[in-house]
Amino acid sequence: MTDAAIVLRARDICRAFPGVQALDGVQLTLRAGEVHALMGQNGAGKSTLIRLLTGVYQPDAGNIELLDRAVAPRSPLHAQQLGISAVHQESHLLPNLSVAENICAGRYPRKPWTRGGGIDWRETRRRAHELLARLGIDIDVDQLAGGLPAALQQLAAVARAVAGDARVLILDEPTSSLDADEVRALFALIRKLRDQGVAILFVTHFLDQVYEICDRITVLRNGRFVGEYACAKLDAPGLVAAMVGRELAGTSGAVAHARPEGAATPALSARNVARRGQLRAMDVEIRPGEILGVAGLLGSGRTELARLLFGLDPRDSGDIEIDGKTVRLEQPADAVLLGLGFCPEDRKHSGIVAELSVRENIALALQARMGLRKFLDPAAQRALAEKLVAALGIRTPGIEAPIGQLSGGNQQKAIIARWLATHPRVLILDEPTRGIDVAAKQELMNEIRALANGGTAVLFISAEIDEVVRVSDRILVLRDRAKAGELPGGAGEDAVYSLIVAS
Repeated sequence: MTDAAIVLRARDICRAFPGVQALDGVQLTLRAGEVHALMGQNGAGKSTLIRLLTGVYQPDAGNIELLDRAVAPRSPLHAQQLGISAVHQESHLLPNLSVAENICAGRYPRKPWTRGGGIDWRETRRRAHELLARLGIDIDVDQLAGGLPAALQQLAAVARAVAGDARVLILDEPTSSLDADEVRALFALIRKLRDQGVAILFVTHFLDQVYEICDRITVLRNGRFVGEYACAKLDAPGLVAAMVGRELAGTSGAVAHARPEGAATPALSARNVARRGQLRAMDVEIRPGEILGVAGLLGSGRTELARLLFGLDPRDSGDIEIDGKTVRLEQPADAVLLGLGFCPEDRKHSGIVAELSVRENIALALQARMGLRKFLDPAAQRALAEKLVAALGIRTPGIEAPIGQLSGGNQQKAIIARWLATHPRVLILDEPTRGIDVAAKQELMNEIRALANGGTAVLFISAEIDEVVRVSDRILVLRDRAKAGELPGGAGEDAVYSLIVAS
């Protein structure tokens, strides 16, 4: 492994932003035919390093070498021309263009015999089909990209990234929205590219995936280089310790908590709620101080249930009660006034307001509950934001920094802080730990438990079954957009999977 040719080397990379040193002396070495993991907590500098390698930012100091030649990517297009391509967590395919058009975008073959050299669409489709076939991807190149499932969009995005003879492929959280079968399909493609000699940088928060697909690991902490390790010589506890700078206590055990009493009037009760084509009729009940986990495979109806309970999608049938009283809950404004909070799965498009500050994002829900005629004054907003930033350990240059500049995990914490500010009666958390590192997950789990211990009813949705099992007082299992059953707290993963696969 160590004899493989070095394709890319970054030395002593530094980059600062107002109020924060994002990178300080970072090193990275990528070799041909290897998958190299880039690991670190939220705010460690992973995203900044990726943006430097792809020309979004330029370093303040240090240098980048590609095939022993100094390079300085000036833009993502320039980086691609040099042979450095990236595929990000959110697909950047153009939904209104076909798969072929997306793959060949910026490199369309021309008709030399026509005036003005128009695009040769037949050749475009042929090239796209040939590339996909070479990579073992079965997609209709004439289909609109927006109509593809998330997994096929991700595979098409990888194909587009390597269409220009990429020597370095950067995969930034490529599996965050994929189920197990889809991850296997993506890994098969990664191995194929690895065997063709591509140097692959793989960024993820899933430790098991690191050890399944990667050869080596580079760890960053607080913007600094910690070390480079062979996967075979660094086990998972050692990796976590390198990421956080200390041994973690309690990350693998259950979150300690007292079970709520079963006789309490439900904080939220939904009877026979359903939405045609989205969710079959079911009953859901959450008691004060209880964490109700929702488990199921991708497409089982987890997010659809969350959106229905918060009024984001209309229900075709059923009633909802809050504290034992039937209520009108037809839209999110009703939910907020009734004391419900909702942290959505897609924080980028449905959670944060990227242009607003951390302070303004945290104050949004409380201001909405107060209505249009009352205002939370700036001093109160600052005090609230500073308190919650400290309580949740949100890594930010300051509460006035635009939230869009924060790492994904810190954005997620800020969204949760927004709802904590309202002291919600019921808090719906849809994939709250997605994109959050190991240490931050534990801290977040403790915050969720503390919130429940204070009397809040929590609906906790996660694709990670072990996470649901560890934190929940009861578990609601969904299958095929229907309720498969319920399990008591303490049930193991095998019991959950038994309900998921039961006929």
